[in-house]
Amino acid sequence: MKTALVCGAGGFIGGHLVKRLKKEGFWVRGIDLKFNEYAETEADDFVIGDLREQSVVRAVVDRKFDEVYQLAADMGGAGYIFTGENDADIMHNSATINLNVLDACHKRNIKRVFYSSSACMYPAHNQLDPDNPNCAEDSAYPANPDSEYGWEKLFSERLYLAYNRNFGMECRVARYHNIFGPEGTWEGGKEKAPAATCRKVAMAKDGDVLPVWGDGLQTRSFLYVDECIEGTIRLLRSSFEGPVNIGSEEMIAINDLVRMVIAIGEKDLSIKNIPGPVGVRGRNSDNRLIREKLEWEPSQSLKDGMEKTYAWILEQVKRRHNYPKAA
Repeated sequence: MKTALVCGAGGFIGGHLVKRLKKEGFWVRGIDLKFNEYAETEADDFVIGDLREQSVVRAVVDRKFDEVYQLAADMGGAGYIFTGENDADIMHNSATINLNVLDACHKRNIKRVFYSSSACMYPAHNQLDPDNPNCAEDSAYPANPDSEYGWEKLFSERLYLAYNRNFGMECRVARYHNIFGPEGTWEGGKEKAPAATCRKVAMAKDGDVLPVWGDGLQTRSFLYVDECIEGTIRLLRSSFEGPVNIGSEEMIAINDLVRMVIAIGEKDLSIKNIPGPVGVRGRNSDNRLIREKLEWEPSQSLKDGMEKTYAWILEQVKRRHNYPKAA
């Protein structure tokens, strides 16, 4: 039986990855600071532990695994990353996790390690035009990420690829573009735009006004979690080390995303743009390299994914907030 270790298995993407690996017949160990709050883990062995601690990492990487997926990080939506208030924690926590996990895998002679980087590492100056952002993989340098989160991701990319060069490892690096779907964070400050929008619409009554940070003309692309998992596994098992984008090329303005969710929720709502953290003006996945190297790219429409996500978040709102509270 093949074995896999999923770091960050209590998180959104990690939880879905564990399910996929179990379907493929893997024995899976997961580790995280917490269990997933929305679904029971399917991991054969789940360790509650802090990957910032070397002793914890050594105890978890106590054998050779066929595949290791390093998804653990200190992260969140714009309200967490772009305020500047969490910069030291973001950089220290995530860098420490990557240094510990990679070193432990090297010392156990584990070759195949996947690292989830982020589109946040792309230069801010290439993302000023919301209609024509440049996120091709070779545009990463000269480096100029728009946040400390992006700078840490860039450092860690180089760390994994250095271990490939110096120690003969076969690490694979992907730059995720805004992954969303059911069983992800949807309230509390670390949720991302798709989940936050679904929550706001689900909790709103006809006639309400939805606040949207910025002018709403900033653009993004969003990738449904099942497609993210497919691309992740394909990359780790390929001969291409990356970095490569794993994202959708279906770019949308944030105001239009909100209008899409309003239509899905069948509500009569309006939008009010307000000041708030927004990040870069435009960002979209460039999938030319992944098509070339993996002969694959995501294909599901944003609307299909948002319909599934809205239905799930609506159920969470009903349970947690006793929705609807008024007729």
